[in-house]
Amino acid sequence: MKLPIPQQEDAVFRALADASRRHLLDRLHRRNGQTLVELCEGLDMTRQAVAKHLAILEEANLVATERQGREKLHFINPVPINAIAERWIRKFERRHLSALAALKSKLEGEGHD
Repeated sequence: MKLPIPQQEDAVFRALADASRRHLLDRLHRRNGQTLVELCEGLDMTRQAVAKHLAILEEANLVATERQGREKLHFINPVPINAIAERWIRKFERRHLSALAALKSKLEGEGHD
């Protein structure tokens, strides 16, 4: 079920707020398409804890799954993170970049007087 945009953003922020979930996303970014067993390797978490974290990431649409036979592969979905970046980061960058461009124009204009 697809959540309305404000609820989807809330789910993304909640999912990203946890260091363990960010670590799982980092691992999927390094090697996409891992099974639960592979994602558990080397972690100081139970398989059930990893599965719960993956379920939260899946609910936030940050992870998609695909069945291959008896295995369930997990893939990172960067689209929600990009949407957050577009809405919450880039709009602040634009203001900053506009101020720098205005300063540059002013300084260059002063040099041509």
